[in-house]
Amino acid sequence: MAKDFYHNIVKNALIKDGWRITHDPYRIKVEEIGYEIDLGAEPIIAAEKEEQIIAVEIKSFVGPSNINEFHRAIGQFVDYSIALEEEDPNRTLFLAIPNLIYATFFQKSIIQKAIQRIQGKIIVYNPENETIEQWIN
Repeated sequence: MAKDFYHNIVKNALIKDGWRITHDPYRIKVEEIGYEIDLGAEPIIAAEKEEQIIAVEIKSFVGPSNINEFHRAIGQFVDYSIALEEEDPNRTLFLAIPNLIYATFFQKSIIQKAIQRIQGKIIVYNPENETIEQWIN
């Protein structure tokens, strides 16, 4: 599977934020169906991050249509969430989104409603300086 445009940027941002990358990609299998979530990670110092382990699906939104990119991201998020419930229920799935897309497209009420409907968790990253700007539960 091809890596997203900002894959290494998000990976570096997570490392800077105190996460250890445990899987790149994070592969799971449910009923003979294989899934590849972009990253698996755990905190370097567990007490600081409440011993949370995560999976991160990275989205770059560099295509010609934000809504098409969004539909793909939402579909993957729902599918991967269900797979994680089956195979690794202690792992929390996050969708990593560039800060500019979050500040514009993701502020539209219909997009916010869709994220709420799927109980989406988001990491907002800055691709320019390779940092995590915000964690949204």
